[in-house]
Amino acid sequence: MLAIVAAIVFGIAFLFSLIGTSIGISTTALIALGLCLLALHQGGIGTTSIGSGNWRGYRRTRR
Repeated sequence: MLAIVAAIVFGIAFLFSLIGTSIGISTTALIALGLCLLALHQGGIGTTSIGSGNWRGYRRTRR
């Protein structure tokens, strides 16, 4: 989910860079925000694959 939001932020930053407009925040700040979102995604924040019930499945198969 965070990777999709990062892609949207990168797209908005790219469009603002092409058009040359600003909304009160610089293009560099939008790129930094996108990179932070990608770092959180790579760290496992915002994903459902980590902790998706693997512990319960392990306990059930062991008994």
